[in-house]
Amino acid sequence: MKCITDAWDEYRSELIHFVVSRIPNAQEANDVVQEVFLRATRLEHGLCGIQNRRAWLFQVARNLLIDRYRLSRDEVELDESLLPATDAETIAPVDSLSQCIPRVLSELSAEDREAITLCDIEEMSQQEFADRIGLSLPAAKSRVQRARKRLRQQLVAACQVRFDDLGQVCCFTPRGPVEE
Repeated sequence: MKCITDAWDEYRSELIHFVVSRIPNAQEANDVVQEVFLRATRLEHGLCGIQNRRAWLFQVARNLLIDRYRLSRDEVELDESLLPATDAETIAPVDSLSQCIPRVLSELSAEDREAITLCDIEEMSQQEFADRIGLSLPAAKSRVQRARKRLRQQLVAACQVRFDDLGQVCCFTPRGPVEE
C-alpha cells in the first residue's frame, strides 16, 4: 500500500492536470484519477510490482478516458437519403450478372462446368475438388483457373459483358438460357 500512497503523492496532481486537459469538468477528472488509483490497488502487488509507475498510471488514465469517450459518444440517426438504395436499378452490374450464368455454364465443357460448379458455386475447397476428381492440388487449381478463364470469355461473348477502365463489370446484355 505504501507504493500506492507514494505514487498518489508524486503523480496525482500531474494526472489531474492531464485528465482535466481532456475532460473540462473537474469533478469528472477527479473521478477518473481516483479510478486509476483504485485499479492500482487491485494489482496483485499494488504499484510495487510495476517498474515504471508513472507510465502505468498514465496508460490506465488514457484507457479510462477512451472508455468514457466511447460511452458518451452521441448517436445520430442517419437521414434515409444517405442510406444505399435497394431498388433493382441500383444493383451493381456484376451482381446482376448471375442472370447469364445458367446459359454460359450450359455452353461450357462438362469438365469446366464441374470445376466452376463445385469450387465457385458450391464453395468446395480446391483440395476437396482435387481429391474428388483424382488430381494433385496444383493440377486441380490449374483446371479451376482455366475453367474460370473460359467462363469469363463465354460471358463476354454470350452476354456481351463489358468492363470499365478498372476491369470491373460495367454492363452486359442479359440473355436467357439457350433454347433446345
